[in-house]
Amino acid sequence: MATPFLLPHWPDAPANIGALTTMRGGGVSPAPYGDGRGGGGLNLGVHVGDQAELVQRNRYLLQGVLPASPAWLTQVHGSVVLDAARVVADAAAPVADASFAAARGAVCAVLTADCLPVLFCDAGGKVVAAAHAGWRGLAGGVLERTVQAMRGAGAGDVLAWLGPAIGPGQFEVGADVLQAFRDGAADAAALERVDAAFAPLAARPGKYLADIYALARNVLRGVGVERVAGGDCCTASETARFYSYRRDGVTGRQASLIWRK
Repeated sequence: MATPFLLPHWPDAPANIGALTTMRGGGVSPAPYGDGRGGGGLNLGVHVGDQAELVQRNRYLLQGVLPASPAWLTQVHGSVVLDAARVVADAAAPVADASFAAARGAVCAVLTADCLPVLFCDAGGKVVAAAHAGWRGLAGGVLERTVQAMRGAGAGDVLAWLGPAIGPGQFEVGADVLQAFRDGAADAAALERVDAAFAPLAARPGKYLADIYALARNVLRGVGVERVAGGDCCTASETARFYSYRRDGVTGRQASLIWRK
């Protein structure tokens, strides 16, 4: 069975880094977890109502292109970061929203269906990481803590790739989301960048279109991560390629994964 993957266009990443994002096609899950065209979907989420045995078959299909079992997490829109090498395969997935790895072959993984997956490596190819950054986690420090964990593990210059997330033309939010990011702005320049990432909807007072990619770049800039690639997909509008919770409600999850070869 052909299982398509999205390979990051990440020119700065070292040659010893492996990374990919799965897409919705090429698996065995039926609708509403299918490929959107009547075929099987590669749903990798065990928590969305899909049959557990089908999710495991999908994970087996993915396993064929990985050096080891992914360090699956129970994601809660928080900011806990774990060492992927210490996540035990086939055990209960620990609660966290990011993982890092300095060990060769350990696979960091996050699941998304509109939230932003961020993959990291350092310029020397020594440390990798993956973070799940919905707006709550993004405002709550998950990217900052992931970069901190990488540097604690010996990372040098940190690079990032922004994977498929809901695009700025689709991500409607309320004033509470804008305020959460304004509260976290460190100075006037940062506050200006936050405001620029929210476009008011004239027909809906108190509502905005948020650019989660711009918000992530702002956060990364604040911790010295300037070399950022990706950020050019939209899960909500690219129906044939990605699962989207905002678009479909009941749906599957794609994975973004990274490892050292």
